[in-house]
Amino acid sequence: MIRPIDSWLALVVSLPSASATARMRIWRAVKTLGCAALRDGTYLLPAHVEQANQLQALADDALQDGGQAWLLQVHAKNMAEQAAFQALFDRSADYTPWLEELAQARQPLPTLPAAERQRLLRRHGRAYESIRKIDFFPGEASIRAEAQWRDFTNAVEALQSPGEPQAAAGRIARRDRMQYQGRLWATRRHLWVDRVASAWLIQRFIDPSARFLWLESPADCPPEALGFDFDGATFSHVGDRVTFEVLLASFGLDGDRGLLRLGAMVHALDVGGATTPEAGGFEAVLAGARKRWPDDDALLSDVGGVLDSLYAHFSTHRNT
Repeated sequence: MIRPIDSWLALVVSLPSASATARMRIWRAVKTLGCAALRDGTYLLPAHVEQANQLQALADDALQDGGQAWLLQVHAKNMAEQAAFQALFDRSADYTPWLEELAQARQPLPTLPAAERQRLLRRHGRAYESIRKIDFFPGEASIRAEAQWRDFTNAVEALQSPGEPQAAAGRIARRDRMQYQGRLWATRRHLWVDRVASAWLIQRFIDPSARFLWLESPADCPPEALGFDFDGATFSHVGDRVTFEVLLASFGLDGDRGLLRLGAMVHALDVGGATTPEAGGFEAVLAGARKRWPDDDALLSDVGGVLDSLYAHFSTHRNT
């Protein structure tokens, strides 16, 4: 699809022949920004993209290195020229090797340790994001890449947490905490992010006298138990909210800034989306704790202290 005729920015740079280092630095910078090369020393970028405001800094660098630089505004004279400009930003050649690597990484996933699966997820996620960030005119290759990435992340999540719940539709009913005291709560064993954070939330803010049952299978949940984070549980994913966020909304805790920021971290680690600086560290701590504590009661006690500290941090530091 050809977008309506829009403005473009052209960076024209001329550097002294002896400035090989400066030339390489600028070339790497324009590549990172996603510029298209019209010819040696002339680079094009759509004027509307976020990266455009960095072109002036490159022009200034070229001048400081003893060269010449011009930042020009360019308009396509017709739809044919607009299409030609747009075609310069086709990212199919970038997506193709990434898709091939992703397909190769997918095959051995079931045999890999959990930490290695997470490492692959982060590595391929960074590569995908670097392409997507400069894919200014998404097309079929972008759609295919998005679908394959979603399948890959779902495969990793299914292996990391078998029985991961599917999101239900509907509204989240508000509940009275006083009616949920001294109860038996149940979730799948081998706690991971959403389950351990939800158990901590229940114990810390909802039901201080809670007792927990760690299930081999959701089918083992006794009728008197309050299930959480599995299909058919009393509390599980609703819409785009993970179980931790559903519990916040259910018990009127969604006005607590610290808990909301914890919820954003849990959401990012559980189902993806915008992450937080603390997410990777918490994930690493939890992965290590799972190796140290095969018993889920001990794991909750250990990781609960980490969540207490994160809650204190999130409650007293503004989100920057």
